[in-house]
Amino acid sequence: MPFVSVIIPALNEEQSLPHVIDGLKNTAKQQRLDIEIIVCDNGSTDQTAKVALQGGCKVVTERERGYGAACLKALAAKDPKSDCILFTDADFSDFPEEFPQLVMPIIRDEADLVIGSRNLTGGVRERGSLTPQQKFGNWLATSLMRLFFGFRYTDLGPYRAISPAALKQIHMQDRNFGWTVQMQIRAVRLGLRIREVAVSYRKRIGVSKISGTIKGTVLAGTIIIRTIFRELFIRH
Repeated sequence: MPFVSVIIPALNEEQSLPHVIDGLKNTAKQQRLDIEIIVCDNGSTDQTAKVALQGGCKVVTERERGYGAACLKALAAKDPKSDCILFTDADFSDFPEEFPQLVMPIIRDEADLVIGSRNLTGGVRERGSLTPQQKFGNWLATSLMRLFFGFRYTDLGPYRAISPAALKQIHMQDRNFGWTVQMQIRAVRLGLRIREVAVSYRKRIGVSKISGTIKGTVLAGTIIIRTIFRELFIRH
């Protein structure tokens, strides 16, 4: 039975996380996939870690705030027998029941990296689930990547799957909001087999720490653009 490691970075997501966990487990059972769920508590002040443990997840803690830092800490705890690594958010904006369409191309050795795109035809995007600043940021970042690296991505969506071998090749280092961009750029430069699949998206439970505030939006956008230019000038 294929074995999937699910990585969930989480910060104060006690309300939404149980829905994500239950959805992943129910879908895995229906599709006959074996999964482990690793939640990285990124300094929560609520019961995020407790509800993750109650849900049967492996829980690790990373006090350094940052999406990439949380992902890296969770990855260090994954089972080495994993056939595929899935990343998803803890806010229930992604649809857990759609995760097989992300992981199966990896398991079947048809792709090395699969990005869940919220912009491709086929997914259902709830009105208001992406803010205007998120839409613009996605457009700008993907346009710059196409210009500089010659690959046409349609999204920076965090819902994605990658093979363990590809992740090792990419050698992820970013510890903040540049994580998704760094992965996508390095995958192109390494000549990995990249695929985008349409995924659905809904309004998250609770308020976003990034797009929910002007400060968070500006900070994330600045880091993402800076990451693109930094990767452009890194010699490989």
